Amino acid sequence: MGFPKGFLWGGATAANQCEGAYNEDGKGLSTADVMTAATPDSSREITDGVIEGKYYPSHNAVDHYHRYKEDIALFAEMGFKAYRMSIAWSRIFPNGDDETPNEAGLKHYDEVFDTCLQYGIEPMVTLSHFETPLGLQKYGSWTNRKVVDFFLRYCETVFTRYKGKVKYWMTFNEINVMSTKPWMAAGVHTDDEQTRMTGAYHHFLASAKAVQLAHSIDPENQVGMMYNGHVAYPASSDPEDVKRANDFMHQMLFYADVQCRGYYPAYKLKEFEREGIVLPIQDGDEEELRKGTVDFISFSYYLTHVVGEESPLRFTGLNGVKTGYKNPHLKASEWGWPIDPAGLRYLLNVLYDRYQLPLIVVENGLGAKDKVEEDGSIHDPYRIDYLKDHLRELKKAIDVDGIPVMGYTMWGPIDIISASKGEMSKRYGFIHVDVDDEGNGTFKRSKKDSFYWYKEVIATNGGNLN
Repeated sequence: MGFPKGFLWGGATAANQCEGAYNEDGKGLSTADVMTAATPDSSREITDGVIEGKYYPSHNAVDHYHRYKEDIALFAEMGFKAYRMSIAWSRIFPNGDDETPNEAGLKHYDEVFDTCLQYGIEPMVTLSHFETPLGLQKYGSWTNRKVVDFFLRYCETVFTRYKGKVKYWMTFNEINVMSTKPWMAAGVHTDDEQTRMTGAYHHFLASAKAVQLAHSIDPENQVGMMYNGHVAYPASSDPEDVKRANDFMHQMLFYADVQCRGYYPAYKLKEFEREGIVLPIQDGDEEELRKGTVDFISFSYYLTHVVGEESPLRFTGLNGVKTGYKNPHLKASEWGWPIDPAGLRYLLNVLYDRYQLPLIVVENGLGAKDKVEEDGSIHDPYRIDYLKDHLRELKKAIDVDGIPVMGYTMWGPIDIISASKGEMSKRYGFIHVDVDDEGNGTFKRSKKDSFYWYKEVIATNGGNLN
């Protein structure tokens, strides 16, 4: 038995992690363009503009901007039905607040979408994937309500320009990262919760208005939210641990609550009362949130957490999430991420039980150090095993649990720079790119063993997973 008819098999990337060409054809700087690569002893640095002598991975990335035709042809060879990608907002409005868009940027994405459609690949577009025009820093970025209007100008431009070419949209990538890595999510470098929640509020308002705008411009448009798939188990059956795990999930799921239900949940409003956090609500906002709920939920899934007495409920810093516990029942990746295929099925159930909306897995994959053999071949059975195990659990969620899953776009089908550290050595792709952690290499593309395996998965609609 295969997956449902019309299942959207594919892969996913982000502009700032693959395109490069950071200052070509009128593109302005984005928040991603001022993040250096991490070192073994330090996290990624956020600099005040581009500083000569520092290495910024997004500037060249894997040169997808110039090589998209080659890359999409390889995706088509695997049989992709969908390509989830992002538009770099600062390619369209270089400073963020420009009155008119940059035609060269618009033309580039016309050509990308046309290439996808030529091969029968459905473009699925994220409007803001961890990058905001750096020019909006003078307003305080997403802490300023003006940025909502700038974002909507951008949305109206691309919804209109790509009408008939793109019908699946996502507003903000992993919006709940506002609580873990606010610079990536919103161009706000702070641990202050009032600031974070102000930025989140403006994201919610912008998303709700964008949903309505997309539907008015083209009734065929479907707009989804994108959730960073944090899901937690209690460290023990102690009722206190169960409560802590629930509190952990509230910190993450409230973002989906607002975008899917159209209002702030009572538990979050009570938390704001206790902590003295005030939302910048204006007349009419509550109605906008209600009218602008999303059509579907997209999400990433890489790991699960274990939460107990030692676990922080509030995330801080740019180094990711640490909950204080390792799950003794799970193996881990080379980067220490627990590998939990059954957790994908669990998260699908959590999200569908809570919202009753169609779901799509738009990121799932294994970061690993691949070895290129002398003959150029790359054997990655560990990646095949990882994906096979997760896809089997996805199939159970569909067949056994009855969850409507639209598709699966693996992260990332071609090696790209990592968001957390800006490195290339943490490779996810079916397609190897000859670039190292310092940005050196030929940029040559080559197929790994997993390329041929995924091609068969799509050709059989998952029938070869049994």
